[in-house]
Amino acid sequence: MAGSAQLRYCYRSLGTDDYMIAIIDYGMGNLRSVSKAFEAVGHQAIVTRDTASIQNASHVVLPGVGAFGDCMTNLRQYGLIEPIKAAIQSGKPFLGICLGFQLLFTESEEFGCHEGLDIFPGKVRAFSKDQALKVPHMGWNQVNIQRPCPVFENIADGSNWYFVHSFFVDPADTQIAATTTSYGLPFTSSIWKDNVLACQFHPEKSQAVGLQLMKNFGVWK
Repeated sequence: MAGSAQLRYCYRSLGTDDYMIAIIDYGMGNLRSVSKAFEAVGHQAIVTRDTASIQNASHVVLPGVGAFGDCMTNLRQYGLIEPIKAAIQSGKPFLGICLGFQLLFTESEEFGCHEGLDIFPGKVRAFSKDQALKVPHMGWNQVNIQRPCPVFENIADGSNWYFVHSFFVDPADTQIAATTTSYGLPFTSSIWKDNVLACQFHPEKSQAVGLQLMKNFGVWK
């Protein structure tokens, strides 16, 4: 795996006042476990739906557990759609986790058709019921790194990560895939483009490899 010197991103030094990770609170998701994981690797993190706090944060995280349509309803209700898009457009590091990954795409077929944030073209699709698969896909599975990414620094290719999901992302541009995973079929388990890293697996539940990713994210700039 290529070293970070070959990438156009670098790492910020860990000061006490120069960074803050904003974890977006839209009334759904395992917010506390994400916050505790960042704290465990020495990063400052706040759980917030305050627009100014999101704007002023050095890093932004969109976690998620629940139904796609309900989540989009909550994001609209709390006025969080524009702050999320502004954070991404600003160039600051942005991390989407599980449903927070899926929401970045155009639409989802979960319980009907629901519009997403449309940051990236693509659709969130259900695992096929024609295959002998247990759905949801829940538990540990292998993640295969497709290209060097700074947030996967010091993480071995083929590591096992924790998943809980019934739907997967089908991006229109397959070149943005950072990792793939197989469950009945190969699917995109994370994407990386510019300042956005988003993953279907749960780093906050993935023990050592997950904590390494969160440590890397907190010093990414």
